Amino acid sequence: MGLPERYNTRLFLPTSVKEMKLLGWDHVDVVIFSGDAYVDHPSFGAAVIGRTLQAAGYNVAIVPQPNWQDDLRDFRKFGAPRLFFGVSAGAMDSMVNHYTAARRRRSDDAYTPGGRHGARPDYPTIVYSRILKELYPGTPVVAGGIEASLRRLSHYDYWEDRLRPSILIDAPMDILSYGMGEKTMVEIARRLSDGASVDELRSLMQVASLLPATAIPVEDENNIILHPFEECLEDKRKQSQNFKHIEQQSNRYAGAVLWQRHGDKAVRVNPMHPPMTTGEIDASFDLPYMRYPHPRYKGKHIPAYDMIRHSVNMHRGCFGGCAFCTISAHQGKFIASRSRESILKEVRQITAMDDFKGYISDLGGPSANMYGMCGKNTEICKKCMKPSCLHPVPCPNLNTDHGPLLDIYHSVDSLPGIKKSFIGSGVRYDLSMHPTGNSEIDRTNRRYNRELIEKHVSGRLKVAPEHTSDKVLTVMRKPSFNLFYDFKKLFDEVNRECGLKQQLIPYFISSHPGCHEEDMAELAVTTRNLNFHLEQVQDFTPTPMTVATEIYYTGYHPYTGERIFTAISPEEKNAQRKYFFWYDPQNRRDIIASLKRMNRVDLISQLYPVYRRDANKGQDNSLRRKKKY
Repeated sequence: MGLPERYNTRLFLPTSVKEMKLLGWDHVDVVIFSGDAYVDHPSFGAAVIGRTLQAAGYNVAIVPQPNWQDDLRDFRKFGAPRLFFGVSAGAMDSMVNHYTAARRRRSDDAYTPGGRHGARPDYPTIVYSRILKELYPGTPVVAGGIEASLRRLSHYDYWEDRLRPSILIDAPMDILSYGMGEKTMVEIARRLSDGASVDELRSLMQVASLLPATAIPVEDENNIILHPFEECLEDKRKQSQNFKHIEQQSNRYAGAVLWQRHGDKAVRVNPMHPPMTTGEIDASFDLPYMRYPHPRYKGKHIPAYDMIRHSVNMHRGCFGGCAFCTISAHQGKFIASRSRESILKEVRQITAMDDFKGYISDLGGPSANMYGMCGKNTEICKKCMKPSCLHPVPCPNLNTDHGPLLDIYHSVDSLPGIKKSFIGSGVRYDLSMHPTGNSEIDRTNRRYNRELIEKHVSGRLKVAPEHTSDKVLTVMRKPSFNLFYDFKKLFDEVNRECGLKQQLIPYFISSHPGCHEEDMAELAVTTRNLNFHLEQVQDFTPTPMTVATEIYYTGYHPYTGERIFTAISPEEKNAQRKYFFWYDPQNRRDIIASLKRMNRVDLISQLYPVYRRDANKGQDNSLRRKKKY
């Protein structure tokens, strides 16, 4: 009996010359170097770009996690491709992947077989590009992926604690393809195949490139000139002012060209493509992915793959605009949704997998419940420059009908082989609970919330209120915590009615810009009163190209110019984080001392009722002593 198809290398993109020859190829057109292991799945960027280029008629090879420290044989094995080298750090920024919020080196890597640490360098985009240019100076290098995309202009690097220039300055690439790259990479391949020079690629949409500073034009409605990098180094307010333009243009339907001078060079960032059509996004997800890791990893597990192997991503984009999130900077705020047929086709593929037990782990997306949503009047959307369609309140032009999403859930659950489908992505309850004024839509959305809780929770539903302080939530661009109370009430009600014992698991962030220690103390009291012993918590980690990161670094809000406090030092951060774990006996003495220092003794007895009894007992003893003497 032969091996299952999942172990047939001919069904994957080749990772070696031997595999290439088994396919009958005598050359490759494009070689992609990736910081991740090669998993042939639509959640892994290198596979998506490789399969997209393959569908366009090009021979594509992938070199996953090349060794950059030996004789560089991994970089030499395919030689120079006919068209270009592709470079990606992987599905995460390498510094987020490698280091914790406390800047400690992580001991594992979810995108590496066995979770092994050390399979990629810091800043692989820079390291890989330099090696390739040294070995093959005449072959174009095109970089993409999260790391390159979010470092396309000057940006604060938390791990080095400095403002870095555009990654184009440090990485000798020819073109940077930012955002979702299918259309851009196919166009680059087509142009180069037709004989175009690299210089001719610089005008393509959704690319960034390096030019002489003399190329910077006069500012007009189509060209925005940012403050030069050197001026941003001298004046943090200028970096803050730059970011407002960067975020606005990233979220426009049709943006302007951004220019930023770096010494005698200029970084040019062209606008994003319009949102993908349903046909275009279907075409990407319908490519012949094997949905398994490459056979070279036989017998090894890849943690990131294990998390998504039986999941389905139904759309791209997010219009939430959270201050700490990079999704819209990479995918845009406009939602590109797959068709019902494409989604069901993928679910049927999952049911045929040899390890499938009948449970879809996630029918979701960047936000679980934005599927099929867009502006009622798209002409208004085309003129809009707001980064969020939900903050401070949902936009009245936004269609929030959850009906199409319910239809997907029902269709998936009715398929043979499906026992249950879960929603593992984050749910925006401020979206599903928002009263629209349309009685039919409001009724549908109420049904969505009830069905979500009753039928699609795998024991625990994770939601992200992020904080309890309205002041902090405003900086985060998140709704009032009062809405969480409403959702929890509904959650508890449905559980009682259905005889369920599910848990609601809230996510919270400490040390976010705008958050003081007192806000964390009040968060501790609020969550204690809700009977939560918090698990899903994190210290704010500044990552490139978010509003919150710009505030952390500059001290100013990019949109208002207002000074915003942020906990910076390890001592300030630890002072906030400890309130997540108020119930740990080791934290009690420190928390009580801190609350006294802040003159918030009123919170002590709310966190520790026994403290009130002890205090009263001590007062009684004192009175007895006075009477005795």
